[in-house]
Amino acid sequence: MKYFKKLLGDRIYLSPRNSGDVELFTEWLNDFETTDYIGKSAELITLEGEKAFLEGDIKPTSTFVIVTLDQDQMIGTVSLESISWTDRTASLGIFIGDKNYRSKGYGTEAINLILEYGFKYMNLHSIKLDLLEINERALKCYKKCGFKEAGRRRQCKFVNGKYYDALMMDILKEEFEGDYIRNKNV
Repeated sequence: MKYFKKLLGDRIYLSPRNSGDVELFTEWLNDFETTDYIGKSAELITLEGEKAFLEGDIKPTSTFVIVTLDQDQMIGTVSLESISWTDRTASLGIFIGDKNYRSKGYGTEAINLILEYGFKYMNLHSIKLDLLEINERALKCYKKCGFKEAGRRRQCKFVNGKYYDALMMDILKEEFEGDYIRNKNV
């Protein structure tokens, strides 16, 4: 698969997502180790369904795959979704599908890249996210990137026979610090 270095970081780059990655996304989205933490385990993802989603959900300003610099290997996805240009807000979506790259800082780097892109290039003011309370790895990562807890929906997500709270977090433009995009010119 051909990837393009839109947002270059230290160990990864973010490339526009394309439908050629459909088999890998379908594999990841049918793996409980991935989907339990993003609340999608009750969904059955078919190859045809994922292909239709990827072909119909192209948002060139905000949807990327995460690719390693050293091997050009796609390891996950990160996006800014539900963008409101009037309110200058968006929702962050991310997962590291390749198990070999979890808990090693790749998610943190991808989030910092897309936050800088969202705040400094797309002129967003606020970026939010939701996560399950049991996703301690993601909570630690989001806090490290500057997100703050903004609320909680009690027992609203059903996973593996139990109800869990959903945490809502956000970060404002003035709270974001850092210079992560390595291939910018100004």
